[in-house]
Amino acid sequence: MQDYGEALSLALSLVLSGDGDLYQIVILSLRVSLTATALACLMGLPLGALLAVTRFRGRGGVLVLVNALMGLPPVVVGLLVYLQLSRSGPLGFLGLLYTPSAMIIAQCILITPIVAALSRQVLEDMHTEYAEQFRSLSLSRTRSMQALLWDGRFTLLTVALAGFGRAVAEVGAVIIVGGNIDHLTRVMTTAIALETSKGDLALALALGIVLMVLALGVNATVQSVRMSAMKQAYA
Repeated sequence: MQDYGEALSLALSLVLSGDGDLYQIVILSLRVSLTATALACLMGLPLGALLAVTRFRGRGGVLVLVNALMGLPPVVVGLLVYLQLSRSGPLGFLGLLYTPSAMIIAQCILITPIVAALSRQVLEDMHTEYAEQFRSLSLSRTRSMQALLWDGRFTLLTVALAGFGRAVAEVGAVIIVGGNIDHLTRVMTTAIALETSKGDLALALALGIVLMVLALGVNATVQSVRMSAMKQAYA
């Protein structure tokens, strides 16, 4: 096995030289995770807003369920999606198993409850603050939800970031439904696991470096957007 110093040196060389295989894996990872995050936000943010402004019988049970779904075991989600998309499953005719689309579906199922639960908490706090104003303006439930989503858009970026971080770091579900097929469904996390098991620490470390840089970059971007928004609000 390569010593750590040599492996790190080779990893940096792969990153800086623009290795084709490395960046193909990175691009696929971003495409899958960003698509899953966007879909999860399209479903989770309105659901979170609805739960924030609506009071109904059984609401407490729904909140418990949504919060519990934040901890869905990835391998269980992967297994359930596999059963649905396999040839003998009800959606087998779509031919999605072992494709990036299957990975997007699995990631979306995992992160939608996270987006819904976190956004519900953020928007419910805002709704408590704005409730009297909304009543004075006679806003409908839909208009109230729209106002909360717009006013909390910068805070909700952090919610989307949490979803993206969960998606891009996922291993169990995507390896079951994607199969970790080279040049087709191999993403950063599954490649890191595979290359580490093979003893190829250079590629594993290179992918790990890229993954960490992406995480730091996304965090820095969101923080910058929020700081800019705060400065504009107080200007």
